[in-house]
Amino acid sequence: MTTETPQASEAPGGDSPLKRAIGPKLLILFVIGDILGTGIYATTGKVAGKVGGALWLPFVIGFVVAILTAASYVELVGKYPKAAGAALYTQKAFKVPFLTFIIAFMVMCSGLSSASAAARAFSGDYFQEFTDAVPATLIAILFILALAALNLRGVSESVKTNVVLTIVELTGLMVILAIGASAVLSGEGDASRLTEFQATGTGYALITSVLGATALGFFAFVGFEDSVNMAEETKDPVRTFPKAIFIGVGVTGTIYVLVALASSLLVDYKTLEKSSGPLLEVVKAGGQDFPPKLFALIALFAVTNSALINIMMASRLCYGMANERILPRAMAKVLPKRRTPVVGIVFVSALAIGLVSTGEIEGLGDTTAFLLLCVFAVVNVAVLVLRKDPVEHSHFRAPTVLPVLGAITSLILASPLADRDAEVYIRAGVLVAIGIGLWALNKLVMKAGGEDTA
Repeated sequence: MTTETPQASEAPGGDSPLKRAIGPKLLILFVIGDILGTGIYATTGKVAGKVGGALWLPFVIGFVVAILTAASYVELVGKYPKAAGAALYTQKAFKVPFLTFIIAFMVMCSGLSSASAAARAFSGDYFQEFTDAVPATLIAILFILALAALNLRGVSESVKTNVVLTIVELTGLMVILAIGASAVLSGEGDASRLTEFQATGTGYALITSVLGATALGFFAFVGFEDSVNMAEETKDPVRTFPKAIFIGVGVTGTIYVLVALASSLLVDYKTLEKSSGPLLEVVKAGGQDFPPKLFALIALFAVTNSALINIMMASRLCYGMANERILPRAMAKVLPKRRTPVVGIVFVSALAIGLVSTGEIEGLGDTTAFLLLCVFAVVNVAVLVLRKDPVEHSHFRAPTVLPVLGAITSLILASPLADRDAEVYIRAGVLVAIGIGLWALNKLVMKAGGEDTA
């Protein structure tokens, strides 16, 4: 990979009505916090149920797929440092408004299904370590509303909160790694589990089980693509994003593989599969004097971070799409003093509240991964198409083989080879159908107002 040094001028992207409040260090923590959270804390057990004791393997494969696609995002955000992310890149590459809208809608829905999974994780077993007196759905709804209020207050407050939560969730994962290291040094744990597969044989069943586990485990890696929607709120985004995204994916990928190894060493995959708080099982099995309630509290902070960032990103996506005339201009309205996209925040929060009742953590997480894998396939193709559209400023350029492999691997993991439940395809299909309906409605409104709908 090569990174060309951008020219000194701030021309790329121009001025933005949003406040540029995010510097390089803050962006790195933001990307790490965006990726860490619900996936590793809540779905690790379900991944183990699909693959078996070789829990580390899906995370290694997922890490490779994430790096491939991250390279494409880094190139594109360097060329076009604007909000809207995949929607902007799709429009510039293919110039098909309908495709642009569907991609944008899928990205938005992936963020909202991820936030909904986080809300469900928050109201589940980790919260119930303290009390089960409040209905889980009510907790999840109040959770979304609280995050919406924080987002309305301002991006600086939201990102600073993200930094605190990122440090807390990293601490929780460090606890798991410390417990795992202690077990290895003391001769505890069962190393034979690390090569144990749930599916027997070496044929089709084994391949689909590994692919299915990788597809679900990939939910833990999503988030780096959200960060490009903060381009208009980042200082010098052309210089800042390459390092931030690659460091973020590298750090989280390494942590995930180590956590997976520690989990398999200490806990049988069948026990992990049955738990909605799988890392809590690792804490209890580690033989260390670490309070389970304290770890449950850390896990609650972790899933809060995931939901906070997804609500934030989805609202910025609405803002970006409105500026591109894909959604009504009202979506671009910002609060005069806070300069936050108020309509976008209210809209995505309402959708998230609706989604918390559509499924459990595993189903919502797998839906998130499926939607984004489809989007990643398009983005990896888009980066190749846009090579014919040079820009005046210098920026990172990925080796051609990376987006090619990124598109292929994303399509494989999104295909039926990944052995995911039918409900994931149904939920995704319903969401896309809703998107098509909104697209048609938006065109009618624009036509009635005398606007160009081409």
